[in-house]
Amino acid sequence: MFVGERMSHPVITVAPETPIHDALAMFRKEHIRRAPVVKEGKLLGIVSERDLLNASPSSVTSLSVWEINYLISKVTVQQVMTKKVKTVDANTPIEEAARIMADSKIGGLPVVSDGRVVGVITETDLFKIFLELMGAREKGTRVTVLIDDKPGQLAKVTKAISDAGGNFISFSQFTGPDLGTRVVTFKVAGMKKEAVTKTLQDVVKKFWDIRQS
Repeated sequence: MFVGERMSHPVITVAPETPIHDALAMFRKEHIRRAPVVKEGKLLGIVSERDLLNASPSSVTSLSVWEINYLISKVTVQQVMTKKVKTVDANTPIEEAARIMADSKIGGLPVVSDGRVVGVITETDLFKIFLELMGAREKGTRVTVLIDDKPGQLAKVTKAISDAGGNFISFSQFTGPDLGTRVVTFKVAGMKKEAVTKTLQDVVKKFWDIRQS
């Protein structure tokens, strides 16, 4: 799966000379939390809702409302945006975009093609992918087991479930608590808890959780 398949597009952008209160109003209207700053097709930066709010006056200011409005009208997006922007292209693997966002502690990345912004991939887009990966919207028996991290162990689990008539809805594996182990979480249709337990009791090291969901 690549970024281009899951990015938000067409992308909503903001001009650098936009007053921050106009940008904030647009954010609220469009229900977005960040936007690339673009001029004549060129990416100049990115601005977040937090950037805009941090540039707004404190509620305890001694200025009058007219003074506040005047000062705020002079502050533009260009003055509060982040200029050093990390970007990805549409062919970037989705997990690479997630790694960049996690490592950089940012909530979104502009997607650039031939120097132009063609979309944005955000943490919300990644959450939606995670829901699909875990089969969160489908009914079935959700199972978490511990297995040895050895060749062929996953095959034993999938074959046992398949031979028992189960149909995998989702399947994921994670680092185990100890060196040499893996945690496997999957959701299967066509089998109840008791049947799954009986089928895998001699295949896995430990059942961590099993439930209907």
